[in-house]
Amino acid sequence: MDFPVWVWAVTLVALLGLIVADLLVVGRRPHAVGVKEASLWVAFYVALAAVFGGLLFTFAGSTAGAEFFAGYVTEYSLSVDNLFVFVIIMSRFAVPREHQHRVLYIGILISLVLRAVCIAAGVAVLHAFNWVFYLFGAFLIYTAIKVARDAGDDEPDDEGSGMIGALQKVVPTTDTYDGGKMLTRVDGKPTFTPLLLVVAALGLANVIFALDSMPAIFGLTQDGFIIFTANAFALMGLRQLYFVIGELLDRLIYLTYGLAVILGFIGLKLIVEALHGSHVEEIHVPVPSIGIAASLGFIVLTLAITAVASLARSRGERRGAAPEPVTTGADPE
Repeated sequence: MDFPVWVWAVTLVALLGLIVADLLVVGRRPHAVGVKEASLWVAFYVALAAVFGGLLFTFAGSTAGAEFFAGYVTEYSLSVDNLFVFVIIMSRFAVPREHQHRVLYIGILISLVLRAVCIAAGVAVLHAFNWVFYLFGAFLIYTAIKVARDAGDDEPDDEGSGMIGALQKVVPTTDTYDGGKMLTRVDGKPTFTPLLLVVAALGLANVIFALDSMPAIFGLTQDGFIIFTANAFALMGLRQLYFVIGELLDRLIYLTYGLAVILGFIGLKLIVEALHGSHVEEIHVPVPSIGIAASLGFIVLTLAITAVASLARSRGERRGAAPEPVTTGADPE
């Protein structure tokens, strides 16, 4: 459905107010975000997304509500891959824990703006050219195969490292941090600190990962309002999720396979949508229809099976681990 301008305006103002409130409450002072604090914020953003989806169900209809939840769950789950790269970036630049929340905040905010531009362009292209569905579908299936093949890698690639290295050569930066400042003075000259490179790396990583997630959500809905809000809620909750599941990431050993299955499924759905748009029914070629309710159920079920299987195997490996020998310091007889 086409959402009126006033709905866009109210939503954007509410999201902007939420972003400012987040900055004032959480970012009022540099501090290391603990698991308890981050967990409360994750619960808050998930609940907020649930309320927003409920409002769509009530005032825009069940289809709009289901599309939002399917898009939100997909974007949030695919964004978990970002967290692996976030860990690498934070480690590579040795970002102090008390400043990690701020740089994540700025990096994700930049990526939200860039994604909004991509969404506007993507919606316009899809509405104008039906063949783009085939292109996106094939790309998602290819990505799914690649993700599944690379699932056994011990460490993900540092996305955008080449561009960050080039930026580091062009933009003068200090060797050390100056608190939470991105710009300081060295010998009286303004010089950027490594925080600028961290923010650039985070924003770039988010945009690169959007190359996978954007076609995926277009396979679930082509409504620009729903796509934008699903991305906004997923990204805003991603920052706190970084501090919650840092240790849990290593235990979700089957997550990548689950994401590959979801990408492949949505790729097939896009191709089916393209076939319907090509009016193949007119030549009596049977084409199945994949509804949004079935898509949402498949995505949730896949993630649930992935999480349960991962945690079960991790628990079994911990139980089966041989205990370390106890040394008393006494010489053996």
